[in-house]
Amino acid sequence: MAIHLPNRQLFIDGEWRETVLKKRIPVINPATEQIIGDIPAATAEDVEIAVEAAKKAFSRNKGKDWSSASGAYRAKYLRAIAAKITERKSELGKLEAIDSGKPLDEALWDMDDVAGCFEYYADLAEGLDTKQKAPVSLPMETFKSFVLKEPLGVVALITPWNYPLLLATWKVAPALAAGCTAILKPSELASVTCLELGEVCREVGLPPGVLNILTGLGTEAGAPLASHPHVDKVAFTGSTATGSRIMASAAQMVKPVSMELGGKSPIIVFEDVDLDKAAEWTLFGCFWTNGQICSATSRLLVHESIASEFLDRLVKWTKKIKISDPFEEGCRLGPLVSGEQYDKILKFIATAKSEGATILSGGDRPKHLNKGFFVEPTIIIDVTTSMQIWREEVFGPVLCVKTFSTEDEAIDLANDTHYGLGAAVISNDPERCDRVAKAFRAGIVWINCSQPCFCQAPWGGIKRSGFGRELGEWGLENYLSVKQVTQYISEEPWGWYQPPSKL
Repeated sequence: MAIHLPNRQLFIDGEWRETVLKKRIPVINPATEQIIGDIPAATAEDVEIAVEAAKKAFSRNKGKDWSSASGAYRAKYLRAIAAKITERKSELGKLEAIDSGKPLDEALWDMDDVAGCFEYYADLAEGLDTKQKAPVSLPMETFKSFVLKEPLGVVALITPWNYPLLLATWKVAPALAAGCTAILKPSELASVTCLELGEVCREVGLPPGVLNILTGLGTEAGAPLASHPHVDKVAFTGSTATGSRIMASAAQMVKPVSMELGGKSPIIVFEDVDLDKAAEWTLFGCFWTNGQICSATSRLLVHESIASEFLDRLVKWTKKIKISDPFEEGCRLGPLVSGEQYDKILKFIATAKSEGATILSGGDRPKHLNKGFFVEPTIIIDVTTSMQIWREEVFGPVLCVKTFSTEDEAIDLANDTHYGLGAAVISNDPERCDRVAKAFRAGIVWINCSQPCFCQAPWGGIKRSGFGRELGEWGLENYLSVKQVTQYISEEPWGWYQPPSKL
């Protein structure tokens, strides 16, 4: 399918601007391995210009700047962006699919979620107006106190390639709703729809400098942005290793950060389940978005009494997954995002085999596809807890399997990880589900499903999966500072010191 890739520059101060060094990065269609266009490659010089634009927009004119405008004023722009995203849904979905490799049906679903997220935070922006000056109950009647919620300032939003526009929106929408101004730096592996967000902002008349979009390499654009002294907060989604470097940089200036990092999430399947329902959720939890999900439930723990039959069902379901170009009707598994990811996933599988694991299904390039970064949905058994495939995040369509005999054993195996983003339990026993959900050491728990996500509910992890929460009201709080205002209201003097004698 011929898709026209817009030729965009950097989006700074409400305008398209060429990079200072005039550098570009090729865009590769992961389904064909063909170069289909390019994006600008920002460097530290461009970061300086973008941060200055965001600073000015934050307090451009006293009383007229973005930060002190009413929530209702900001909500108007967020709703206009949502409407424009909906209007351009088909085009944006196609751009997302050709850029990231995700099936077109998924990409179109993402666009619906993008619009819904902007709408949701428009509502919360309006709600901020009614929550200002919330009173604080005090034990002394001579004082009154209230709280103001104020935007943090200029924020850096650094986002990944697996949900390019949606995960950018998870940060952009609440940051703008709170009154912050922002610099968005998406992954260089999939930036096309994030640049189109700049065009949407231009079309709806978002005030200049409120949102700036810099594409480029992490070392050349992301690092100088995260460490910039005039950036007041960094919100990052990506690998744990990169998150650690950003935290170290921010620590030098005692700068707040929020982190949504890697995962190695478990899914426990008990013996009392409907095998086909459990099989579909197990596969969806690991192979959705081509397996490239930080919260993927990629460690399957299945009760030993049903393991053989359940694995047989899993393999049969897996054989029915359509692996194809994302634009083919019914595609359910597209290519990985890049050649580097493709090589990395195949190396993970090869290492698992060398360590003694067995490839039950998949494990290679699909035989009917001789180009593109495609890897079959893969199920690996005979896994031990010391194996790399069990302990490290793969970020591809690879499910590893262990059996268990008791509930306590399953919980211990599930929690035996450095990560703590998601976890799932499948059982027809409500009390058991409740016990297991409470026992999971994770920020997100699914019962009888895996991966559903709603912008109204908090999202984030513990341990090496990060800290802070996105989405819901918690996502808005990420970008707000709380100010206490206390007033002395008595007519009487304070009376702590002896007054001076009258002359």
